[in-house]
Amino acid sequence: MADKAANRKEKSRRLRERIALTLPVKVYCRESLQHSWTEISRLVDVTPFGARLRIKRPIEIGRLLLLTMAMPRQLRCFDHVEDQYRVWSLVRNVRLLDPQASGGALLEIGVAFVGKRPPRSFELDPGRRFEIAQSSSEVGMWNVREEAGQVLSEVSTRDKRKETRHTIPIEVLIEVFDDKSESAPSEKTVTENISLQGAAVFTTLDVAPGRFVKISSEQQGVRALAVVRSRRVGPDGIARLHLEFVGSEWPL
Repeated sequence: MADKAANRKEKSRRLRERIALTLPVKVYCRESLQHSWTEISRLVDVTPFGARLRIKRPIEIGRLLLLTMAMPRQLRCFDHVEDQYRVWSLVRNVRLLDPQASGGALLEIGVAFVGKRPPRSFELDPGRRFEIAQSSSEVGMWNVREEAGQVLSEVSTRDKRKETRHTIPIEVLIEVFDDKSESAPSEKTVTENISLQGAAVFTTLDVAPGRFVKISSEQQGVRALAVVRSRRVGPDGIARLHLEFVGSEWPL
């Protein structure tokens, strides 16, 4: 019995070891109902259950991406006869990179493969975030195959601020990420309030929740990535973007 248990443990360990495999991979992201993007990248390493890669676009933990690649069939959990392996993947960790030192890549991300199809709720709101339910097996695609929605739960999007928002008007530049960077919407504006983790900024831009922006302050010498959590019009008739910083904090 002890030998069998040791063999199972060794098999599980081998399956989960990262393999350095720089395969080309097509990354598809649906940021909101109206906006999506596709990028060609390369894997850094891979296991049957996840991968690491670098991308030139912003993303956050909890988002779903569709990866398409010519993955070796022995590493696949389904579609063993297809030329291309199309697998929905959940972003589990994000590391900011210096684009000048990384060939233009903005982030290095780690993803978990979660199945052949996204949850149904993703179709209704692709900007929502998810998390993996507790896995009960040593070997498997996080207990997720075609019914990924059965073991994924939404991360609460309710406002659970741990930091005090400071009513400080800071002059900032907001730049929306777009496929055509030369025509990307942008504006100079001021913050209504700000904290280490996020900010509310006055805006004339019509940016949907789930989209990503760059926010920078020449006055403070600060640049950050942020995701739009909501857009609302205040009692004064002026719209605000409510932003959450991605991968860093705003130094106050």
